[in-house]
Amino acid sequence: MTKMRQRLLVAAALAALMAPPMMASAAVDFTIKIAPPAPRVEVVPVARPGYVWAPGHWAWRSNRHVWVGGVYIRERPGYIYRPPVWVQGNGGWHQSGGTWARRDGDHDGVPNALDRDRDNDGLRNGPDKHPRNPVRP
Repeated sequence: MTKMRQRLLVAAALAALMAPPMMASAAVDFTIKIAPPAPRVEVVPVARPGYVWAPGHWAWRSNRHVWVGGVYIRERPGYIYRPPVWVQGNGGWHQSGGTWARRDGDHDGVPNALDRDRDNDGLRNGPDKHPRNPVRP
């Protein structure tokens, strides 16, 4: 083996070892019997341009509720951040994880960019006589 080829193999091996590990993503779905405590009051730091505040929440770890403090996360244009919430049902409590959702101002399931009737009044977007979208002279 030539010295150049050996150097390339060593460099490639070192680069692979130094590369950040890929995070595996797996959805874990479970129900617990213990209700989460009331949310804590957090002081939100000064806003950072290009970031959105992800509020703190109670997480279930090691068979108990653990508070996870809020943080700023990089915003995603065209999306809104929905923080984790605990929902009671099916004989216990279930947490839906934080997620990014396409902006949907009228909550009809159609993202704003594709919605032809953003105020759900039956008329296409634009000036109309709907109280939420008055015609201005």
